[in-house]
Amino acid sequence: MSHREQINVLIFSDPGVDDAFALIYAMLNPAFNIVGIVSGYGNVTKNEAVANTAYLLSVANRKDIPIVAGVTGPLSGEYSEFYPQIHGENGIGLLKIPKNFHAQAYNFDTIGKIIDAYAHNLTIINIGRLTDLAICFILHGDEFMKKVNAFYVMGGAFLVPGNVTPEAEANFHSDPIAANLVLERAHPIYLCPLNITNRSIITPAVMKQIIDQCENPCKTIFHDMYTFYFKAYEKLSPGIQGAPLHDVLCVSAVANPGMIQYVQRAVTVQWAGPTKGESSADFRAKPTQVEDEKKEFIGLDFDEKAFIDDFIKIMTRKTDL
Repeated sequence: MSHREQINVLIFSDPGVDDAFALIYAMLNPAFNIVGIVSGYGNVTKNEAVANTAYLLSVANRKDIPIVAGVTGPLSGEYSEFYPQIHGENGIGLLKIPKNFHAQAYNFDTIGKIIDAYAHNLTIINIGRLTDLAICFILHGDEFMKKVNAFYVMGGAFLVPGNVTPEAEANFHSDPIAANLVLERAHPIYLCPLNITNRSIITPAVMKQIIDQCENPCKTIFHDMYTFYFKAYEKLSPGIQGAPLHDVLCVSAVANPGMIQYVQRAVTVQWAGPTKGESSADFRAKPTQVEDEKKEFIGLDFDEKAFIDDFIKIMTRKTDL
């Protein structure tokens, strides 16, 4: 695939094991030209997210990709909870970043410069909290952000249980103010909620196959990231057959547009109270009529075999790195 045929993507992340696999998948996928990675708080602190991203780029020999430092917490100013029991103490499973490793990142205003440079030929993929993306709308305004062709967001849970509360998914729950702002002002949005990402299961057998067949330098870190993450999910969901790579599905959706089936509905997120972060939409046969530009594309089903086959193909890909 030639450079001009690639999809220019700016990725917002907070690695996080599944974010880490998603970033590696994106780096290895010839469909993408990654023009930047924004790393902020979420699964880990902002500084840990920046360090983890820089380490992943180093392992993949992709130091050409600029890292932008995101923010340290949600728009509400509330305390942000991190999840070492799921992602490990520093967010990437059993991996340890060398003590002498130095991570560098650009200032937040670089995001606007990147959007400007790739105006009308850029897709944003948000697989972390939505605070950084919301601030882009606050800083630059809706007209400027129309330079982005599409927004793919991992977030939400519709008529299914949440993963941090009975109702709420983590990205929406951590900053529901930002989630609502993005849902209101970004168009078009393609949502990958827990409805489908909970089914993006990669089994130990599939991961072993990837490690055995892998022909790129990233293979050295797959085992230590996956093993910790899978064991965490075994405690959360006894009997689970593998680990759901939520964020990989969202990135894969951009490269494989026919893989997910969407319905178009307006989405709202609860701002506060016991149901904080809960996402809702009108799924009646005849929903309340709203303008199309106020609707999101909600992923409610996908081709699981196609997802797994594509993941194996990309993650084992031989690179010239």
